[in-house]
This record gives sequence, structure tokens and C-alpha cells, in this order.
Amino acid sequence: MTEKSRLAQTSAYFSAFVAVGLCMAALGPTLPGLARQAHVTDRGISYLFTLRLFGLLVGSLLSAPLYDRLPGHPVMGAMIVVMSAANLAIPFAPNLATLMAAMLVLGATEGGIDVGGNTLLIWIHGKRVPPYMNALHFFYGAGTLISPLIVAKALQVKGDTRFAYFVIAMLVLPAGALLVARRSPIRPSQNRGESTGSVVKVDVQPMGGTLTVITLLSLLLCFYVGAEISFGGWIYTYVVRTKLGDESLAAYITSIFWASFTIGRLTGIGLAARLRPRMILLMDLIGCFAALGLALASPYRASAITIASAGIGLSMASFYPTAMTFAAHRVKITGRVTSVLVVGGSIGGMIIPLVIGQLFDSMGPRILLVTVLAALALALIVYLVVAPHSLPIEAGCGNEVRRAAK
Repeated sequence: MTEKSRLAQTSAYFSAFVAVGLCMAALGPTLPGLARQAHVTDRGISYLFTLRLFGLLVGSLLSAPLYDRLPGHPVMGAMIVVMSAANLAIPFAPNLATLMAAMLVLGATEGGIDVGGNTLLIWIHGKRVPPYMNALHFFYGAGTLISPLIVAKALQVKGDTRFAYFVIAMLVLPAGALLVARRSPIRPSQNRGESTGSVVKVDVQPMGGTLTVITLLSLLLCFYVGAEISFGGWIYTYVVRTKLGDESLAAYITSIFWASFTIGRLTGIGLAARLRPRMILLMDLIGCFAALGLALASPYRASAITIASAGIGLSMASFYPTAMTFAAHRVKITGRVTSVLVVGGSIGGMIIPLVIGQLFDSMGPRILLVTVLAALALALIVYLVVAPHSLPIEAGCGNEVRRAAK
């Protein structure tokens, strides 16, 4: 495979992840509007998080064998078309049940695209994947940055958020066309004569073998994704319920979170080429704790929440792609392995936002900050278990990785 072909394929995955980011970040700012549309409370509308992430889990599991057996680009392209249709259906949903069905479908397509993008990118770049992996998730961050701005504009122009879903549905379709126009990569085991496998060969074995590594990383992603989805999804409602500002201001504060998230993904591209994954993960966790400490110290000051949102977004940004890279240099990445990691994140994304929704009215908006802090504390515990047993040669170590691979 030529370098030009690899870059063309990579650009298609970038566009797909922009589409996923657009869809993923729309739910938080539109949550109050959807609650009014479905005539339910915050507690009732919180089930959308659960159904969406359950759909992501199902989509991850069902799509994994498709990527291992079929050309990947038509599979991803079809999922983008369905994702667009689900976005179009949301504004017309008359009740919570219909909304939940649309979110289930939307989540399933997002999970399938997530598995496909991460897996296929590793297949075509092999041990050189770290900066590309961070770039892939940077484009996801770019989509999440744009999405709340679309919602805020819809509020200004139309007076409600439903128009935003129509705009997003139209914006994601070109990504599907770009994927179908590119030739699908070949699974590494089928690619004779090329040495682009996703495993760095070393003599030291991971602790407890492959299964233990995958399980621990899946658990790490469970707590992290739960924290990310919770903060990104509920910060809008937090701002409104604490009367820090109106819905437009809440949308812009949400955008600040995703803007810093996007900036963090961009800077993570350079960091991935210079630092070991375990060091980046530790830096991310420390930054999250510092920003959350500021928010908890001044939970009802708009300036503190704005700064904390920026800090949390910046610190969370590189965690997911770094964890995927961490895995790629320990086990051979297939659709099934990637799906297990994505499923771990999906479980956290289902449970933790739902817990917040159930407690939001009874315990107050501050439960968001406390729950996110608890989730990240659990992620730190898992990190402390797995990090000391890391391989001595990791992605991002420059010439050391290349020497180890020879």
C-alpha cells in the first residue's frame, strides 16, 4: 500500500469521526428541549444517555465481525447514512419511547463507526499509528466543538433546538460518500509481504497475558468515558439549573469544554510522538483532578465553572486515543479486540450519566461534579494497577520503538 493511499484512507476516517463528534455532542445542549418535547423531567430524559450508550455497545459488538470479514469502508458508509436518518427522526419524536428508539439506533451507528475507525487506522499504519490515532480523535473533538455552536445558533434563529438535528443530519452525509470512494484496507494477516502489524514485538509479556491487559484497559475506558460523557452531556443542564446563565450561555460554556477538548486532541498528536502512553494518561488524570477541584471549590460561580470546563476538556482530550494506542502495542488489534475496548467505554457511558440523572433533582446539580470526580478516581486506581506492569518499550518512544520492531 502506498503512502498516498494510506493518507487518503486516513482522511476518510477523519471525516467519519467529525460526523460522530457532531452527533455525540448535540445531546447535552438539546437535553432540556428534548425533555420539553417528550413532556418528561430531567430524570426521565436521562434515559437517553443509557439507551444511546447501550446502542453504542450493541453496535460495537455487532460491527466487529463485519470489519474482520467484509470491506470496512462500505460498512462504515452505511452506518453514516443510518446515523443521518436517526438525527432526522429525533425532532419528530412525540414521546420518550420514540426518542429512546432513535437514540438507540444513533448509538449503534456511532459504536460501529468507532470500532471501524480505530481498527482500520491501526491496520494501515501499524506501529506508526500513535500520532494518527490522536489526530483521528482530534477530528472527533472538532465535531464536538462545532455541534454546540450549531445548537446555539438554532436557538437564536428558530427559538428551539430541533432544527439543529436537521443541520447535523445533512452535515454528516458527505463523510459516508468519502468513505465509499476510498478502497478499504486489507486486514494485516491477509496482507502478504507487508510488516505493518499493530503489535510491537518484545520479549517481555504483559501482566497476566492478553486477556488481563484487555480487561484492565476496558475497565479504564469504562470510568473515563463515563466521566467524559457525563460532564459533556450534563454541564449544559448544570449551568441552567444553577442559574449561572440562560440556555444560550449554557450552550457556549458547553462549547468551551469541547473547544478545549479539541485543542487537547491537537496537542496530543505531538505528545504521542514524544511521550509514553502511560505518562500521557497520568498527566491527563492529574489535570482532570485539578480542574474538578476548582469547580468543587466554587460550584456556583460562572467564571470558575467556565475555567474548570476548559481544564477538564483539555485534560480529558488525549485519554481515549492514548489508551487505544496503549492497547495496540500489546495485543494484535482486530475488530473484536477493539469492540471489547469500546464496549468497556460504553458501559461507563451508560451507567454514570444515568446515575447523575437519577440524582440530579434530589441531590442538586453539584452531583455532576462529585460523580465525575468519583469516576476519575476509580480510573486512577485502575491506572495504578496496570501502569507498573507496562512494557518497557511503548508507542511514542521514537527510535526505541523502531529498534524493538526490527
